[in-house]
Amino acid sequence: MNEVVARGSLLLVLLAAALLLTAVAWSRGAEYDEQYTLFLTGGTARPAWPDGIVTAGAVQDLQAGHASASAIARDLRATDVHPPLYFWAIAAWRRLLGDSLFTARLASVLCSIATLGSVAAIARAAALPVLPAVLLTVGCYGFAYTGTIARGFALAQMLSVTGIAVLLAGSTSAGVRHRGWGRSFAGGLLLGAATGANYLAAFVACAVLLHATIAVRPACRVLAIAAGFALWLPIDLWFFLAQRHSRTGQFAQFEALPALLRLARYAAANLFGGLPLYMEGGVRVAIAVALVLLLAGLIVQIVRRWRHIATPDTRRLFAMAAVAPPIGLMLLGLAFDNAPIELRYLAFATPFVALLLAGALTRPAMAMILAVQAVALWGLMTRPETMQPARAAAAEAAALVQEGVVMLPRGNDGVGIVGAFAGEASSSLRLLVIPPDIDAAAIRARAAPSRRVVLVLLGQDETSRATLPVLQAAFTGPCWRVAGQGTHVLAVRRVCDAE
Repeated sequence: MNEVVARGSLLLVLLAAALLLTAVAWSRGAEYDEQYTLFLTGGTARPAWPDGIVTAGAVQDLQAGHASASAIARDLRATDVHPPLYFWAIAAWRRLLGDSLFTARLASVLCSIATLGSVAAIARAAALPVLPAVLLTVGCYGFAYTGTIARGFALAQMLSVTGIAVLLAGSTSAGVRHRGWGRSFAGGLLLGAATGANYLAAFVACAVLLHATIAVRPACRVLAIAAGFALWLPIDLWFFLAQRHSRTGQFAQFEALPALLRLARYAAANLFGGLPLYMEGGVRVAIAVALVLLLAGLIVQIVRRWRHIATPDTRRLFAMAAVAPPIGLMLLGLAFDNAPIELRYLAFATPFVALLLAGALTRPAMAMILAVQAVALWGLMTRPETMQPARAAAAEAAALVQEGVVMLPRGNDGVGIVGAFAGEASSSLRLLVIPPDIDAAAIRARAAPSRRVVLVLLGQDETSRATLPVLQAAFTGPCWRVAGQGTHVLAVRRVCDAE
C-alpha cells in the first residue's frame, strides 16, 4: 500500500512539473540561440539576407521547412559548434508535430520530465527521499531554464541522468552493484549519447568514468562503461574537428579571478535564479549577499551530513558529477584562453546537487529552499529581467512603425537577432537587415523609399554592438527627427526630401 501511495505521489509531482515547465516554455519570448535550431532544421542554416525589404513572415517561412538528416549534418559541420543528435531529433519532432518555437520547446519539456523520472529512480536506488530530490531538481532555475528552451541541453541532461540511473539500478544499502557488463555498457552508451546532444555533457560522463575507475569494481564492468561511451567518440570527433574554428571570439579572454567570480555567481543562479535583478541599489546587493550566504550554508550542511547521504560510493559519485561542470569549464578556459562560463552550461550539475541536498536538508530547511526556488521560477515566467528582448522590441516596433520600415542589425551569425525578432513580430512587418561593416550613407540609401524608420537597438553580440552606433549615426542629420522611442527601439521620420 505504501508503495502504491509513493508511486501515486511521484506521478502527481511529475504532472505538476510538466505543467510548470510547459508554462515556462509558453510564457517566455524567443531567444537568440534558439533561432539556429529553427533555421537549421528548417533547411536554411545561415540565410543570405537581401539588401532590400524582407517581411517578418518571410523570415518565419525560412524556419518552417524540413531539412534532412544529411543536410543538417553538412550544415552543422560548416556553420556551428554543436553535435548533431539534438538537431536530428528535433527535426523529426517538428516534422511530426509542427514548426512553431513552442512546439520545439515542448520536446525539451518532455526530456526534462524524463530526467525527473530518472532522478526519482536514482534517489530510490540510493535510499534518498524521492519526492524532495525531484522537487529540488525541478526547482533549480538552471534546470527549468535549460529544460524549456529549443536547444540540446534537456536531451543531453536526460541521457546523462538516465545513464547514471541505469548504472545505479539494482544497488543495495551495502553499495552499488551492477547487474552485469550489459547494464554497464548501456549506461556508458547513454553517457556517450549525451555528448552527441551537447559536447559539454562530457563533464558529467568523465566524472562517472573517473568514479568507476577509482571505485572498487570488477574491471570488466569499468571497461564496459568506457566501451559504451567510446562508441560515440568517432561521431563527436567527426563534427568537432570540422567545427573547432567556426565560432572564434564567442567568449571573452580568460582571466582567472573574473572567471571564478562569474562561476560563483552562476552557481548560485542555477539554484535560485535572478532574484537580485528584480531590485535596485542596496536591496539588490543585500539579496545577492543573502543568496551567496544561503549557498554557502547549503554547502556546509552537505558537509555536515555527508556520512548520512546515501552510501559512500554513491555520494562520491553525486559530488563528482556536481563539481565536474564548473571544473570542466575552468579547464576549458585555461586550455583555450577564453571564458565559456554560462548558467546553461552549469545546469548539468543541478540534478546531482539536488540529490545531495535531498539527503542533507531537514524538512524546515527544505521547505525554505523550495519557497525561494518557487519565487525564482515565478520570475523565470514573468520577469522581463530574465528574458531576452526580442518580444519586447517587436511590440515596441509595431507600435511605432506605422507605414514605415524596421531596421535591425544582422549580428554575428545572421540568425539569432533577426530570427528572434521576426518570430515575435507580425508577419506583415517590413524589415531591413543591416549587415556589419556598412557605413551611414549606405544605411540611409536602404531607407530611401521610407519616410519613417524604426531602429531596433539590440546589441546581443559583438558584431551587433559595433553596428548600432553606425545605425544611429545614419539618422542624426537635418532631414531626420526623432518620432518616438522605447526601451529597445528608436523611431525617426524624414522631414525633407533630400539630404
